[in-house]
Amino acid sequence: MITHTFLLRATIAIVLLTHGIPSIITGDVNLFGNLFLNQNGFAPLGVPLAWLIKLSHIVCAILLILNKYIKPSCIVVIFILVMGIALVHLKDGWFVVGGGRNGIEYNVVLINMLVFIMYPEGFTRNRAS
Repeated sequence: MITHTFLLRATIAIVLLTHGIPSIITGDVNLFGNLFLNQNGFAPLGVPLAWLIKLSHIVCAILLILNKYIKPSCIVVIFILVMGIALVHLKDGWFVVGGGRNGIEYNVVLINMLVFIMYPEGFTRNRAS
């Protein structure tokens, strides 16, 4: 059965796959580990961490498509996006293009979409009657 979040889950899965697979194929994942993560305090774990990030994108994308382990998958991706904001994008401001470059707006949109996928009915409290 296709749920009402399928289109959103599939869209995010495509985004995650296009971030993970090409960088693995081209070897850019190693450059990300060596030239960015290792240079920003993660040495000597930069390359393994880069691989974990890229592989988690692929695994989480597949799980989103299959509608399995949705909350853990979303939490993993949200954590990576928040770290991306903190380590990469925040210094460049809000805009990805237009008013700036490489800002946080794209990550913020993805985070909000993932939160909606985790809680499609919104946040509710169970109240004792």
